[in-house]
Amino acid sequence: MTQTDTLLIEREAGIVVLRIHRPSRRNALDPATYRALGAALQEADADGSVHAIVLTGSEGHFTAGNDLQEFQTRDGGESAGIAFLRALVAVQTPVVAAVEGYALGVGVTLLQHCDFVYVAHNATLRLPFVSLGLCPEGASSLLLSKIVGQRTASDWLLSGRSISGEQAHRAGFATAACASGQALNDALDMARHLTTQPRDALRLTKVMMRKPLADLIEQTLTYEAEHFARCLRSDEAQAAFQRFFQKSKDKGAEPA
Repeated sequence: MTQTDTLLIEREAGIVVLRIHRPSRRNALDPATYRALGAALQEADADGSVHAIVLTGSEGHFTAGNDLQEFQTRDGGESAGIAFLRALVAVQTPVVAAVEGYALGVGVTLLQHCDFVYVAHNATLRLPFVSLGLCPEGASSLLLSKIVGQRTASDWLLSGRSISGEQAHRAGFATAACASGQALNDALDMARHLTTQPRDALRLTKVMMRKPLADLIEQTLTYEAEHFARCLRSDEAQAAFQRFFQKSKDKGAEPA
């Protein structure tokens, strides 16, 4: 196993496992973690021996989404989060996600770009963008309705309500709902099966399946990012962040 400060990288024959590791922040994603994830994805994708990439989180959670504290000091230009999402979209190797505990914000939208998603019954998925005065990102304004249907996508994006692992599976968002603590094992079972498949055919089939929407996804990532940056600077969003930080201070609120 190798690691950066916030990412554990494990390898077995034909498989690379990327484990987000910021347990004190419920694996919330900061710029350093985004950069480490993007680099690790690109390295694994370029490795001719790798048939599958498994993406998961440490110590009972997938990821609590963007680290809101980092948002307060974010510089201009394309964010590390968007650069990571572009890297994920470009990966030709099948990506298998294992979700336990919290998957919030970008922790949900990035799953749209994975090929298999195993979600534990104890998982809590949520898209709190509107609640925070923000708009969707990760091409979710395009992809979510294609995966779960327009009515369900409207519910998830506009209401900001929590979604259980079982609900995510019933909606078609997840490949399977798993017993608590079992998501990674099920994801690894699929990854190991993929190692028995011819690698070039795996990659070509994934590229072919995604080609019809490739240009639209790229355009939507850019369009959403422009609006997201404007929303982030708005009084509405800053007020929502302050309410969140105060609630966290007073009650130990869940991440967002």
